Amino acid sequence: MLEEIYIAGFGGQGALSTGQLLAHAGLKEGRNVSYVPFYGVEKRGGVANCGVTISDREISCPIVTEPTVLIAMNSPSLERFESTVVPGGLIITNSSLVDVQVKRDDVRVVQVRANEEAESLGDAMVANNIILGVLLELTGVVSIKAVEESLKEVLPARHHVKIPLNVKALERGAELAREYKKSGLG
Repeated sequence: MLEEIYIAGFGGQGALSTGQLLAHAGLKEGRNVSYVPFYGVEKRGGVANCGVTISDREISCPIVTEPTVLIAMNSPSLERFESTVVPGGLIITNSSLVDVQVKRDDVRVVQVRANEEAESLGDAMVANNIILGVLLELTGVVSIKAVEESLKEVLPARHHVKIPLNVKALERGAELAREYKKSGLG
């Protein structure tokens, strides 16, 4: 098993914390993991991307240049990184904020209205975990249980009160992915 995941967005969208959760969960499951963040100097609104590799064998290069999965949290991220995804790969977009279409026909595309789904749970700040739940259900790269256990170690203590909401977001994302698969698209 080898998944090379690139998560791209703007600061404040949770791209980096999503990558940290994935990497931490991979370690909890005994996998080889690399996590490499890329971000601008701005606190919010600047570039915030990361590459996460999770494998059952040694990882030869920690930098994700040809992802098997791209998570695009906004339109500029999709436009910039769509071409890097390997043929047969998966592109997950936050269609709440991505207003352009994937141009390729050699990848699977899943569009998730993550912001609206998160707002329906009571907090738009968990949109990243809606998407993470979709990713986990579609790829099986790590278990939701491992991500749930990682929340208290990755999130700052001041956000631990929101762990139950984050778990609901993960579960809602997985449910959306099951609906997607049931529709015959996955």
